[in-house]
Amino acid sequence: MTKTSNKGFSTINPATEKEIQHYDYMTEEDALKAVNNCDKAYQDWRLKSLDQRAEIVKSIGEQLKKVKDEYAKLMTQEMGKLVKQSHEEIELCIGICEYTATEGRKKLEDEVRTMENGGKGIIQQAPLGVIYGIQPWNFPLYQAIRYAIVNLMAGNGVLLKHAKNVTGSALMLKKVFEDAGLPKNLFTVLIIDHDTSDKIIEHKLVRGVTLTGSSKAGEYIAQKAGKALKKTVLELGSNDAYLVLEDADVDLAVKTSVFGRTYNNGETCVAAKRFVVVDKVYDQFKDAFVKGMSQINHGDPMDKDSKLGPVARKDLRDKLHDQVEESVNKGAEVLCGGTIPDIKGYYYPSTVLGNVKPGQPAYNDELFGPVASLIKAKDDQDAMRIANDSRFGLGGGIFSKDEDKAIQLAKNHFHTGMININSYGLAHPNMPFGGIKDSGYGREHGGFGITEFVNTKAIMLNNS
Repeated sequence: MTKTSNKGFSTINPATEKEIQHYDYMTEEDALKAVNNCDKAYQDWRLKSLDQRAEIVKSIGEQLKKVKDEYAKLMTQEMGKLVKQSHEEIELCIGICEYTATEGRKKLEDEVRTMENGGKGIIQQAPLGVIYGIQPWNFPLYQAIRYAIVNLMAGNGVLLKHAKNVTGSALMLKKVFEDAGLPKNLFTVLIIDHDTSDKIIEHKLVRGVTLTGSSKAGEYIAQKAGKALKKTVLELGSNDAYLVLEDADVDLAVKTSVFGRTYNNGETCVAAKRFVVVDKVYDQFKDAFVKGMSQINHGDPMDKDSKLGPVARKDLRDKLHDQVEESVNKGAEVLCGGTIPDIKGYYYPSTVLGNVKPGQPAYNDELFGPVASLIKAKDDQDAMRIANDSRFGLGGGIFSKDEDKAIQLAKNHFHTGMININSYGLAHPNMPFGGIKDSGYGREHGGFGITEFVNTKAIMLNNS
């Protein structure tokens, strides 16, 4: 949560509703100066060898290990995730640093090709310039690391406009980078309002823009950047469907689905959100799933016995509850949860909605919190149809004992960027991450994100 004034804002602990820290906005003049300083640092950094850059990136991972406890506590205070999951987020980011400095950097090496006339062609992945990232609060470290690390490895400069309620986490990352040896100003945190952000996008020294956020925000940023002829990468929302087919291991599906819906307090773009279950196993899954979700107790995210922390902001909890109530008014039924608890903090109980149909927010929209949509399908084919009946296309999953069948469904019929089979996962450093349709475009991780913002340069030595 944040309390905002004309000059700045305060971050609020969502578990206690107490103020953490006040921050003043940068002036437009200071923000534009920061862009210039980042570009100056980039002019030196772009000439560093891949080995030199990789050494710093590895060092960043090592520095994160040193401050892991302090960083995890700060993230939990700012946005309410379980402190154990804050530690897991940091471990993922350490893995991203290690992968980028080793396997990822190989994508940046020069490639030599023989020309038709016997000459030689050199393909270079050259740095593009200053890259501007606009990032959300739900993974305060990971969202910034996943675009910043690859762009630093590629030789670019990096600007970060983080969500206001995790400003402390953003500033701590800047300190981690510089303590690890990254040149000053090469990574810069911009504490700015939306009007100043628009001017950053238009700035002549900014060569690319990446956003993680809502589809509406993606449309706005794409238009602004497109008008200025800046490339964008957009990772937007979704309402990922997880299919429980006739031959599924129902016990595994239930256990995995409860975890996939409540991890990170359910505030994850690739959370399991719609559970599409075929008629043959629907009642079995429903009974066990509702029981499992009912047992997810909410409480202090610093307490190791809590299984669910608070929603990150009061306005977000209110929106989530409004979506639940609208769905119920349009025919959905509350199978568990669905009531705001009368306690301190922005808590919302793990909730399951049944009888979910088209036209309800629980079917059509993204519910960003621990609310599951349970949908009955006639058979496997109907389940696949329902999964694709969405304007989103980020992730999803299939539960089936026939892995070959599940793979073929994933390859030929699942219209999303990522599919888990008999499992749930957030992100993997060695696999691409991203979506299609209203979930955005472009890819991160797996060696793909490292070439999103580079100049693929062709140098040709022709035999005359």
